Amino acid sequence: MALFLKVLVTTSALAMAVLGAQAPTHAAGDSSATEEPAAMPAPTDEQLYEQGKALAEAGKYDEALGVLAKVSKQDDPKVLNYIGYSHRKAGRLDKAIESYLKALAIDPDFVQARAYLGEGYISAGKLDLAKVELDEIKARCGETCKEYVELAKSISAAGT
Repeated sequence: MALFLKVLVTTSALAMAVLGAQAPTHAAGDSSATEEPAAMPAPTDEQLYEQGKALAEAGKYDEALGVLAKVSKQDDPKVLNYIGYSHRKAGRLDKAIESYLKALAIDPDFVQARAYLGEGYISAGKLDLAKVELDEIKARCGETCKEYVELAKSISAAGT
């Protein structure tokens, strides 16, 4: 419930900022209504990323993609990773895998992107490629890091 409220509040605030909505700067009944309302600052790339990530994790994949598309630095591996995550969870595996591969071309040590890529390969029935990603994660952070453990569990559940 707390995540839902966080997403709802930040979505509303972000929507106001993205759409250029402005809050009134005077009290009701104030005779100074001729003042210009203060403009809301545009959200930063980090704010857009965090909002897109929260939407994706809340299952609002297309909304997440809409917010992530507004990030000016589209070659940021963490942005590409959540673009891939949103596409994968929405069933668009080709687009997901493409995004993960772009993220990894920029940062080959980004183990979360490797784990999500492995999950995409599992969904596509390519367990051999998922195992390659598992080995890559093992080489970077060992067998006890969260990404290794979760991908290994997914591979095992897929029947190998």
